[in-house]
Amino acid sequence: MSAPSLDKPAKPSGVRRTKPGPDGLVWTVLRLHRSAMWVWIGYVAVSLGLLLWLWGPGSSETQAAFDKLGYSGAQDNAWHGALSAFLPFLGSSFDALFYDPLTLARIAACVIAVFAAGPLISRELEQGTAQLAWTQSVSPARWLAAKLYVPAALITVGTTLVVILYRLVWDGRNHLLVAGIGPRDFDFSVGPATVANALFGLAIGVLAALVLRRTLPAAALAGVVTYLVGAFRSNSWPLQGSYQQPEIPVHSKAITSTGAEIRDPGCMTQRCLDQHDITGFTRHYLPSPDFWPRQLTETGILLGLTALAVVAAFLVLRRFQPEPPVTPLTKETAA
Repeated sequence: MSAPSLDKPAKPSGVRRTKPGPDGLVWTVLRLHRSAMWVWIGYVAVSLGLLLWLWGPGSSETQAAFDKLGYSGAQDNAWHGALSAFLPFLGSSFDALFYDPLTLARIAACVIAVFAAGPLISRELEQGTAQLAWTQSVSPARWLAAKLYVPAALITVGTTLVVILYRLVWDGRNHLLVAGIGPRDFDFSVGPATVANALFGLAIGVLAALVLRRTLPAAALAGVVTYLVGAFRSNSWPLQGSYQQPEIPVHSKAITSTGAEIRDPGCMTQRCLDQHDITGFTRHYLPSPDFWPRQLTETGILLGLTALAVVAAFLVLRRFQPEPPVTPLTKETAA
């Protein structure tokens, strides 16, 4: 019998290498809900694309009107899109389209809650796939954790990207917006609290699903609760609100041929501009001292509610824990 050669490495027996990637539960959640994942990616892509367009070509017409007549020109351009005040997404002016991503973000929070309550949790409980997973060496707590942190990661990344780009567009193009409730509502709405609001929708949807264990009732309850929280945000201090926001300070001036800044006379004709010796305009909203106190307060409250909902979900999940098997009493065990 010949000895094994030392020159050739021995082949591994029974060992199969796998490529690095998500663990089993993460991959299962992504694969099971890949349609919802692609819908979310599509929503983020559409929002980012719309914001990039508003930052570039979408603001060119309004910018030209502003360069010609100042704030009066931006107002005149915005009035052509007045229909969007009642029917969102139908306006054609920069002022009309600027707020559409904010509307989408508010709708997305309710959709997240409905998805979490329905397809993510309740449907698996109704169909028994969750119970099947629990018999495959996956504990209910670990199963729920995966159901939470996988969509939470996607929601956090996507919403954060939308918020960051939205604030950049605001900083560079807010001089083209008509003053009033719109800029105030936006400025006090979009920030860290936007991300926290989406995560709250996820948590409340999961909790509703575990409590009711029926797809339609859980989805309806989660959607309504998320909507009501959004409505409370819009009308109550310390959360930013549509009726309680202070005015945002704005620097709006006309520039003469000598470079001096004067009050914008509101000219609508070239003759008026010539009479006032106006050659240009400058306008931008100044940072509000109320922004960060309101955003941080609202973010803290929403994250606190989210944490309470997650803790409550795990407490409710304890009733699904399998009971330990009962060992029959024998003479040996009795002895």
